[in-house]
Formats: sequence, C-alpha cells, structure tokens
Amino acid sequence: MKEIKTDILIIGAGPGGYVAAIYAAKQGKNVYLVDKRWIGGACLNEGCIPTKALVKSAELYQEMINSEKNGISADNVRLNLETIINHKNEVKDKLVLGIEFLLKKYGVNIIMGEAAFKNDTEVIVKGDEEYLISATDIIIATGAKTKHLPIEGIDLENVFDSEKILNNTKLPKSMTIIGGGIIGMEFAFIYANMGVKVNVVEFLPRILPTVEKDIALRLVRFAKQLNIDIYTGSSVKRVEKAKELLKVTFLRKDIEETLESEFVLEAVGRAPNMNNLGLDNTKIKYDSRLGIQVDQRMKTNIEHIYAIGDVNGKMQLAHVASHQALVAVDNILGKDSSMHYNAIPSVIFTSPQIASVGMNEEMLKEQNIEYDLVKTPYSANGKALILESETGFIKILRNKETNELLGASIFGKEAENLISSYTLWISNKLTSGDIAHTIFAHPTIQELVHESALGLEKKAIHFVD
Repeated sequence: MKEIKTDILIIGAGPGGYVAAIYAAKQGKNVYLVDKRWIGGACLNEGCIPTKALVKSAELYQEMINSEKNGISADNVRLNLETIINHKNEVKDKLVLGIEFLLKKYGVNIIMGEAAFKNDTEVIVKGDEEYLISATDIIIATGAKTKHLPIEGIDLENVFDSEKILNNTKLPKSMTIIGGGIIGMEFAFIYANMGVKVNVVEFLPRILPTVEKDIALRLVRFAKQLNIDIYTGSSVKRVEKAKELLKVTFLRKDIEETLESEFVLEAVGRAPNMNNLGLDNTKIKYDSRLGIQVDQRMKTNIEHIYAIGDVNGKMQLAHVASHQALVAVDNILGKDSSMHYNAIPSVIFTSPQIASVGMNEEMLKEQNIEYDLVKTPYSANGKALILESETGFIKILRNKETNELLGASIFGKEAENLISSYTLWISNKLTSGDIAHTIFAHPTIQELVHESALGLEKKAIHFVD
C-alpha cells in the first residue's frame, strides 16, 4: 500500500469535486482528486450535458417537420437515434478532455479508484494500486445515485433508468415513464419531440411539484399537444411482459389501470451517494436518506472534513455543487465564506422551458408573506413572436412591504438565459427601478425583463399591468 500525505483530498470528480480541485490547486495547495468511475461525474457523463444534447436534437427535429409555416419545405426528414447518441458522446468526451487538461495543467493529482474512510484523517483508495492517503483537509463530493423503486418487473428487458436510456439507440414507438418530476418530464418531451407516444405516471397530485402550480398546469397543455398523456395521483404496482410490449399496472383513485408500451423508463429522482464510503469509520454525522450534514461553510461536524454537492442533500444542482466547492476551498484557505440559497436558479428543459429563482407563490403563502405579483406575457415581445413563443410568460413576486424581489418563474423560449437577469436582481437586491432604468437591446427576448420591472412600477408599456 502506497502512503500519501497531501494538503487536500477530494473524493469525487463531478462538478463539485473537479471545481474544488482546480480552484484549490490554483491557490497553491497540493491536491489529490479521487474518483472510481470518471472525470466530470454523473452531470457531465450521464446527466446535464448528455440530456441537453438530446433535447437539442429532438427540438431540431420538431422544427424541421414544422418548418413550412416559416417558408421552408423539407421532405423525408428522418431521425437517426444512433447518430444522435454518437453526437451526444462526442460532446461529452470533448468536455471531459477539457477538464482533464485543466486538472493536469494546474497540477492536480488524479487517482482512479474507490475511496473509503479508514478514520477521520485517513482514506484508503483501491484502484490499480492501493493507497493510504492522509490529508490536512478532505472534501467529499460523491454526488448522487439513481433511485429505484421496489416495483415488480422493474428489471425486465427494455425497462430503463435515466442513466441507461442515454445509451439507447433504438427509437421506440411508445414509452411509459414512471415519475413526473424534472428528469421524467425532460425525457417525456425529448422522446415526444422525436415522435414517440409517451405516457407519464406520477405518484403526486401534479407533475413538477417544485415549480409554480400554474406553470406546471400550463405545461400539461403543451404535453397533450405532443401526444404525452399524464396520469397523476397514480401508484405503479408492477411491470410485466405483454407479448412484444411491456404492461405497466398502476392504481389511480383506487382503480387499477394499465398502459402498454415498448419501453418503460423509471425516473424517480436521485439520492445522496454514500455507498462504500466508510462513513461509519468516522464521526461524520449523516442521514442515509438526506445525506451528509453540513453547515453554511460546507463543513461537516468534523472540523477538517467538508461535503459538497448532491451528497449533502441541500440542492441537487450541478451549479450549486460548483459554488459549494468554492465556498469549501475558501474556508480551507482561511477565508470566511458561506452558502446562501435564496437566489439559486434552476432550469427544466421541457418544451417550452421552465426556469425559476427564489421563492414561488406557494412558499410565500405558507410563510404568510404579503406580495405583489406581475405576469408579463411573451406576447408583449416582438422577438418572442418571431420565436413562436407568444404563449409564454414571466411571473415575478415582490415583497409588498419592502419592495424586494422574492422570486421569478419563466415559462417559454430562452428561459434558461432570461433567469440569469432575475438571479442578479435578487442576489444584488436591485430594485425594479434599477432594472427599469437599464437599457436592453432591441429586438431581444431580454426586453421582457425590462418590461416586467416596469410592470411592478405600474408603468408597463406593452401589456396591461
């Protein structure tokens, strides 16, 4: 067994781990980065990046088969899923190579192997060789693992989870998705845009329970237009073979119903990944369901051990993991840094997109906070009409007493980019007056941000506020 002493040991090379490694190495620290599978983690290899590559291809296919209204006729438009998957892999591989280059450039020591705590200060890594690593500070960044439900038949052929489906090259005629959360609905729109008949079975009373209710309901209308059928309040009981198809049996309003399809996708979320980490050999406090306990500085209850990203159960978002990485390293460097979660944007890549930051109406009502609300329609924006997204809208919420912007939700094209303006607005405690006096380029969809600020001041120009 090789013995190594280092300044910082980071376990996990995802968007939390590799960011922490590069940042710490650039500050002059000797850093060892360990991962048992890959550089880039699930986000880069089996999550964020691969799925968005599929979103692009699926939406482009829809644009091409519906391009005649824009004066473009395209005959024999065909979709080749194998080519799409190959392109997805090319994008992923290029990004992984870029991260590996940066890690090497800044002198990060990389070990591919499985890490397990021996005690509070030592970690054993088993790869091609076996290492005993002692570090002044340790950062746990092992991410999350795919959840699985104890459903009979869930291991049958052509039943996929959200990782395995990313390497599937056969386009089915029909698919049933178990789970109507973010992962499930993104895949529903990916495959529906590719022409697949999609069913979604969701246990809760509505899909996307973390987004504004009116936006979730609006998305259901768009789902129906794409031949996506949604069954909420439904509990899946079993999956079984039905000749060449798979039959999903579920209970809805105490009535047993069935759906038949070629493929089944289980998309019921992810859980903190602490498998084989040896936490019981330490004094680290953790919950098997909620993850490793940390404070605002990303410290565990052990002074020199930190946990960042999905493994701490705070928010399962890659950009949160990356920022937590910076916070953890800053504290290791002796800088007083802490996480704040009031202005963290999230994007759901359905068609149309959904993006949000801050609080929503349901949260404000639960906390008895009085608020002002303004809905800015996309139809008030010329570029939105060009993009055929006039049915979209932006919903912003302001504290009635302090005029502080509390939250924003967007439903429509380019929501992924628009949400950044509201994130800056909330983070920097800007007023609607600050935004109203900012000039936005015309014609752009970003002008909707300006229009929404005017709406809060009852000065909207292009819609009735």
